[in-house]
Amino acid sequence: MTFDQFSFDPRIFAGIEEMGYTDPTPIQQQAIPIVLEERDVLGIAQTGTGKTAAFILPILQRLTRGNLRQVRVLIVAPTRELAEQIYEVSTVLGRRTRVRSVAVYGGVSKGPQIDALRRGVEIVVACPGRLLDLHSEGHIDLSHVEVLVLDEADRMCDMGFLPDIRRILKLLPYQRQTLFFSATMPDDIRELADTILKNPVTVQIGTIAPAKTVSHALYPVPHALKKNLLFAMLDQTATGRVLVFTRTKYRARNLARDLLRRKYHAAALQGNMSQNQRQNALNGFRDGKYDILVATDVAARGIDVTDITHVINFDMPDTVDAYTHRIGRTGRVDQPGEAFTFATSDDAMMVRDIENVLNTRIEQRRLPDFDYGDFTPENLFQKQPARTSSPNSRQRNGGRAHTANARGRRSNKARASSRN
Repeated sequence: MTFDQFSFDPRIFAGIEEMGYTDPTPIQQQAIPIVLEERDVLGIAQTGTGKTAAFILPILQRLTRGNLRQVRVLIVAPTRELAEQIYEVSTVLGRRTRVRSVAVYGGVSKGPQIDALRRGVEIVVACPGRLLDLHSEGHIDLSHVEVLVLDEADRMCDMGFLPDIRRILKLLPYQRQTLFFSATMPDDIRELADTILKNPVTVQIGTIAPAKTVSHALYPVPHALKKNLLFAMLDQTATGRVLVFTRTKYRARNLARDLLRRKYHAAALQGNMSQNQRQNALNGFRDGKYDILVATDVAARGIDVTDITHVINFDMPDTVDAYTHRIGRTGRVDQPGEAFTFATSDDAMMVRDIENVLNTRIEQRRLPDFDYGDFTPENLFQKQPARTSSPNSRQRNGGRAHTANARGRRSNKARASSRN
C-alpha cells in the first residue's frame, strides 16, 4: 500500500515526500480513509506508529477546499513539546499549500501567537490553558471550527485538564468532526470519548502496550546506589541516544548536572525550565548535541526522535500507562530498542502490574562488576510490599549489557572523551 491510493492534492504529496514518508503505517492505512469521509474516529495505537500524520494529512486535504484565514481545525495536546511537534509536522506537510498553522501554549510570550492569529490561520495546535486565556481575551474565534482533534487525551486527563477540555468543548460548534487519538484508553477516557464522539469508527492497532521491538530488563537496586548504577551502566553499554526518566524535577536537574560533571553530553528536560530552555534541550537531543536527556514524565509525550536506543527508568513510573508512554520513546517505527528499569523494594507491585500488561515476566539482571555492597538483587521481590501510591499519584510529573543493534556504536564514555 502507498500514499497514492488516498488521492491527496499534489501539494500534499510534495509535503509527504519532504517528510521522507514512503509507505503509510497501519494506523495511517486505517484512519486516513475514515477521516477523509469526515467521520468521527477513536484512534488507539502505540506511540511512534504515525498517529500525527494519520490525522494531519486528511485534515490538510479538507482545507484545500473552503475558506482560508479562519480557524477551521483545533488540535489540543497536553504538553508544549507535543504541541510543537504536531505544529512542525503540519507545517512541513502543508508547506506547498496555502494552509497556515500556529502553536499556542504557555511559558512563552503571547505576542507572536496573537500576531499569527490576527494574520489568519486555519490550524491551531494548542495546550488547553493558553487556548482558554486567548479566547477569554478575544484573540481567537472558535466558532468556525470544523474539526477537533484531541491527541494523547489520556495524558490530558492525567494532568488534570479534563475541566478545561469540557470548557473548550462548549466553545465549539456542535456540528463538527471529532478525532480522538491516544496510545492508551483506560475506562475513564473511554467514557469521555463516548460523550464527545458521534457514531465513531474505532481504529486500534495492536495491543495497548510497548512496541514488540523493545526488550525489557529490570535492575533491582537500593535507592542509594541508583546513581552509581546508572554511571556504571552507561560506561559498559553501547548506546545511541539515551532517555533517562526520573520522578521529580529536582532529580532530573541534579542527575543531568552530575552527568555533565562526568563529561557526558547530557541535558535535563523538566517543568521548571522556561519554554526556550526546554526547546533547546529537546532540539539538542534531537540534533545530536546531547547523547543523554534526563526528563520527567513531561517529556514522555512529544519527543519525536526515531533513534533513541535506550530508555532508562531511573525511577519507576507511577502507573502502567506511564511506563507504556516512557518506553514508547524507543523502538519507534519498528526499530529495536531497550528499556532498563531500576527497581527498589517499594516497586514490587508496579513491576507485577507492568508484567501483566506485557504478558511476560521481565528479566532481572545484575550489572557485571558493579559493587552492590551487601545488597542481594535476587532477594528484592521476595517480600511483596503493600501498594503505597495514592489515587492522585497519576498527576505527578513526573545485567549484562544487551548489545543487539550496537554495530558501529561506541560506549557513552568513549564518545564523550572523543569530544573533549
